[in-house]
Amino acid sequence: MNPISFSDYEALRRAEGFDEVLLRDWAPNAVIDTHTHPFAVKALMVSGDLWLTCDGDTRHLRAGDTFELPHEAPHAERYGPAGATFWAARRHAL
Repeated sequence: MNPISFSDYEALRRAEGFDEVLLRDWAPNAVIDTHTHPFAVKALMVSGDLWLTCDGDTRHLRAGDTFELPHEAPHAERYGPAGATFWAARRHAL
């Protein structure tokens, strides 16, 4: 259970300058090879498991954990047997 609602999370991230906040659902056992995004990300795990690899370091993230990625940061994602859901705030580059 999250300590805040999605709408509260969205308001907090927008106050920090993020221009988009999304709910992201990932399928069980999904694997996303190394890639980048044209935006910075600040996210809160809602459910499931995510193994996030960035700069050779892998973090196992669960509900309640947070992660951040800068604009164009190379990273890979692997999701657990139940998939995963997280709230992702994006700050697009100008």
